[in-house]
Amino acid sequence: MCYILNMQISPAQHQPPPPPPRRTSSMGFWLVIILLAGLLALSVFGNLALLAGLIATAGQSQPEGSDEFPAFHERPSYGVDGPKAVRIALAGIITRDAAGGLLFPGPDHVDLVLRQIRAARQDQEVQAIILEIDSPGGAITPTDEIYHALQKFRSSTPDRRVLVHVRDMAASGGYYVAMASDWIIAEPTAIIGSIGVIMQTLNWKTLSENIGIRGVTITAGKNKDLLNPFEEINPEHLAILQQIADDMHGRFAGIVRDRLGLDDDTLARLTDGRVYVATAAARQGMIDQIGYWDDVMDKLRELLDTEDVYVVRYEQPHSFASLLARMSLPDAGLLSSLNRQQAPRLMYLWRP
Repeated sequence: MCYILNMQISPAQHQPPPPPPRRTSSMGFWLVIILLAGLLALSVFGNLALLAGLIATAGQSQPEGSDEFPAFHERPSYGVDGPKAVRIALAGIITRDAAGGLLFPGPDHVDLVLRQIRAARQDQEVQAIILEIDSPGGAITPTDEIYHALQKFRSSTPDRRVLVHVRDMAASGGYYVAMASDWIIAEPTAIIGSIGVIMQTLNWKTLSENIGIRGVTITAGKNKDLLNPFEEINPEHLAILQQIADDMHGRFAGIVRDRLGLDDDTLARLTDGRVYVATAAARQGMIDQIGYWDDVMDKLRELLDTEDVYVVRYEQPHSFASLLARMSLPDAGLLSSLNRQQAPRLMYLWRP
């Protein structure tokens, strides 16, 4: 006997089982938690290490200030014997703003250069500084401080020399600093000059009126609010600032005149703010020589009256304690860079 089983399957029975309910991913949440925990651990570790360092150094005498008597590691650069010379780099805009980093700032470049010059002056074995300039200039006071420090090095003993090597640019404040040297050698493609003063700002009055923004400033003293960007340009204010710019320009021009021995007509022509390629600057007497590094070394031997010279570089010693000290600065790092505001100021700066 044969039985035929007839089974009817409903369409619903052909469908696969529904997927399990989707869960919202929590990966982003846990990444944030891990990041915060890491930052907290780093902060705790840094504070404990700093505290340990303070305890370890407690009671230890500090006979010499690190700023008054800066110490650097010396790395041999050129030569093996003879009088010692130090290579010091002056690159970029001359300003006291610390170089920004992700978490903490780099060293103040102006302060670093001044400390290197001071260290060279205090080292009786150093007979020369090779200042390698690649700068469009910058703030007036730091520029003048570097110039003064080089002059002080030269005058510390009668036989000390400063030789400037311009690689790409010695404009405005960069050229101002070069005036403290005994000899200037520039590479053929270098830019030289821009002897002048600049100050730039913006006036927002028309724009602010169009978009309905009005500035409110409270002052005591009629000239306190110089160059308010939300007010009409005041000719009296411009005259005040122009006089300051002229005074600063006169100081720059006087230093150039004394260094190069120029007459009034030539001085006026060279200090009108223009720049020159090195070959043209050499024809104008603004630099002493066109050349490269080998020419720098040949001239240095001549200046020191020696057949050989020993050249070193200064390197800033780094330690875990110095890193922690930088981390502890309240205005250090990225937040400082974001919050820093630049006010208008007079500059020895070439800004084409």
